[in-house]
Amino acid sequence: MKRTLLALAVAATAIVGVLVFRAPPHPAPAPIAPLPEFALTERDGSTVTRADLAGAPWVGDFIFTRCAVYCPRLTVRMKELRERLPGSIRTVSISVDPDYDTPEVLARYAAQWGIEGRAWLFLTGEREAVWKLVREGFLLPVEAAPEVEASPILHSNRFALVDSAGRLRETYEAFDEDALDRLVADLEAVLAEESR
Repeated sequence: MKRTLLALAVAATAIVGVLVFRAPPHPAPAPIAPLPEFALTERDGSTVTRADLAGAPWVGDFIFTRCAVYCPRLTVRMKELRERLPGSIRTVSISVDPDYDTPEVLARYAAQWGIEGRAWLFLTGEREAVWKLVREGFLLPVEAAPEVEASPILHSNRFALVDSAGRLRETYEAFDEDALDRLVADLEAVLAEESR
């Protein structure tokens, strides 16, 4: 009898210890703002709207194919991030140079990087609409810099987390490892929040 009581006391102590010392769940970042409606063209020629991306969180970034400085590094970082994301999560690269980056150009760019399928979209559209989406939807900068030959468009090197309702949740410095860890944790928290 004493052994049974002792075993029960030890088990109870262990359970209480787990409950007390277990880290609280990572809270999901609060929605910042809903993205405006948009209709952009994917590299395969199909139209992608905000509604098409609804139903699951996604991660976006901003690139252009003539960029010789940061965009190749952003694409490498997104590839690395994709390896850490659940397969159901889409990534979306939006060209900030849509006058040059036609669907055909984006298709070649994706092929050069070995990116296939629709888990990673490459979108383009009218310049005014794209830049407005970047500035007013994602709250990130984009500017023409024609005097900078290596990068005639200045844009953000941040990744954006968007929830299943099309709301911006947070942006993250793409070249900061801690920021990418936070992105992955925040995405997991958003998925948990949306599954409740």
